[in-house]
Amino acid sequence: MSTGAYAAAYEQSIADPDAFWGQAATAIEWITPPTTVLDASNPPFYRWFPGATMNTCWNALDRHVRDGRGEQLALIYDSPVTGTTRSFTYAALLADVAKFAGVLAGLGVEKGDRVLIYLPMVPEAVIAMLACARLGAIHSVVFGGFAPAELAARIEDAKPSVIVSASCGIEPNRTIAYKPMLDAALERSEHTPESLIIVQRPQLTCAIGERDTDWEEMDWADLMRDAEPADCVEVMATDPLYILYTSGTTGRPKGIVRDNGGHAVALRWSMENIYDVQPGETWFTASDVGWVVGHSYIVYAPLLTGATTILYEGKPVGTPDAGAFWRIVSDYGAVAMFTAPTAYRAIKREDPEGRLLAGADISTLRNVFLAGERLDPDTYHWADDLLHCAIVDNWWQTETGWPIAANLRGLEPMPIRAGSPSMRVPGYDVQVLDEYGQLLPAGQEGAIAIKLPLPPGTLPTLWQDDERYVSGYLSVYDGYYLTGDGGLIDADGYVYVMGRTDDVLNVAGHRLSTGSIEAALAGHAAVAECAVIGVQDDFKGQIPRGLVVLKGGYDAATDGERIVRELVQRVRDEVGAVASLRQVDIVTGLPKTRSGKILRKTMREIADGKVPTIPGTIEDASVLDALADTLRATRH
Repeated sequence: MSTGAYAAAYEQSIADPDAFWGQAATAIEWITPPTTVLDASNPPFYRWFPGATMNTCWNALDRHVRDGRGEQLALIYDSPVTGTTRSFTYAALLADVAKFAGVLAGLGVEKGDRVLIYLPMVPEAVIAMLACARLGAIHSVVFGGFAPAELAARIEDAKPSVIVSASCGIEPNRTIAYKPMLDAALERSEHTPESLIIVQRPQLTCAIGERDTDWEEMDWADLMRDAEPADCVEVMATDPLYILYTSGTTGRPKGIVRDNGGHAVALRWSMENIYDVQPGETWFTASDVGWVVGHSYIVYAPLLTGATTILYEGKPVGTPDAGAFWRIVSDYGAVAMFTAPTAYRAIKREDPEGRLLAGADISTLRNVFLAGERLDPDTYHWADDLLHCAIVDNWWQTETGWPIAANLRGLEPMPIRAGSPSMRVPGYDVQVLDEYGQLLPAGQEGAIAIKLPLPPGTLPTLWQDDERYVSGYLSVYDGYYLTGDGGLIDADGYVYVMGRTDDVLNVAGHRLSTGSIEAALAGHAAVAECAVIGVQDDFKGQIPRGLVVLKGGYDAATDGERIVRELVQRVRDEVGAVASLRQVDIVTGLPKTRSGKILRKTMREIADGKVPTIPGTIEDASVLDALADTLRATRH
């Protein structure tokens, strides 16, 4: 392990978190500065910077304009799917955000109210998020690919007073109408918002305000035309900034809460120390604002830093080709970029020789960061050989909001080891435990857990559900947050993450619960019972595979093909295309323990070609034997 700047920072962050994070907090502008850094009086509910007040939007925009960055570019919108670009200086972005905050205030939105944002990758999404932060309202962004059932669940839980959406999203080969999905979600939901604001896109417009509804529908452009700008509202550091829903193993989404103060401190620290991005430099994150990477590293971290951030509405391939990322870096002089390994695998598949890199000037690119799923060594070596810059894995979760393990390129660059996201990030006391909660020696694989307290910027709890926060994350090992991932830490301190230990799938960097997919399958009239497992996939990392048992009266031989087609379509309609379910097998039975628990882990291991873990409490081993050939069969 390093004995330099990294080691000193890590050791201080664990031994004296008050000193470490107190110093980091000086990079944020406070209204009432913190006098207490960590409140540990009510474990496991730790709070950072209690009593301090601030405003996240002020730190992301206003103070940069005041300090002379008004004419620097803050946001570059590049949309190859529409053939348009737009740029916003810090002053221009502040003006639009203040006006939309005025729109929301005019609709009665106040500090603590929720605003749900269901938008594609357009500047209005960033503006709406920051406008909420300006007012102290709590935003909840929902990925535009989610279908009505998933959207409705989030509406019911967050209970927004206003929903901001668009007429459509745009994919390379199709236009997706958002308004019908939003209408269907509202019909399912027991909660009714007071207002809907719709961003009309010329590629596909929608009717606004013509239906007899319980809510008022308005056009974004009309509202902005006459809006009065709103000032920043003072909020407590411990007040929520946003709710971001992630998949739970039960199928019911979990509302991850992010506070204002700890979030700002952690993200500001991470940009320079982990990602090596300085104020004034340009940073490219190819993700979506509906996911945590978009929240943290398209919107908040670069703007809190005073950097220029790129909002890209396109794909790694097909918009128009596999050279799209190189064009973005070349056109805007990005010093670093961040995306998921799946994106690089897609580029590698389309352009394995890297011919499309010719003509693009990527000499500004110092680092490429990949996260959201494991960075496989083949992809690492391909990118390393092609780009001649540091290819850096980093590991974190929606819950943490910023990296748990990384190669800290700004603090102290470390040797990169393929297959590892490198070292524990300061603030995260990462340990590997056995099933009894005992610390495992270096090199031995177990459950990855983080000793409490978690650092600033991580979830303090779940939205209005402290009990589920404790039971879901803190109950397995006393005093530890359970990541749900397994792995090891080697003798040099390098972390290796081997994969999920629970029933959450990681599909191309998107976390989805098996429970939500199973609920869609179970709703089909022909399905008696079902299970969904995540199986390894060379391209997406993991993909779901469905196993269903039919009810009496249905014949797999005569009805099976039709039923499978209907099941695949049902998941697409209920969960969304993001689920990527392609294969459903009709089976005669599912293996279970005597208590009735379906052996998903055992089936997953068989499907992945591993030696399966078969519990001694299995009800009927013959059921598993009968399934084995099906599970090992080549996937469609």
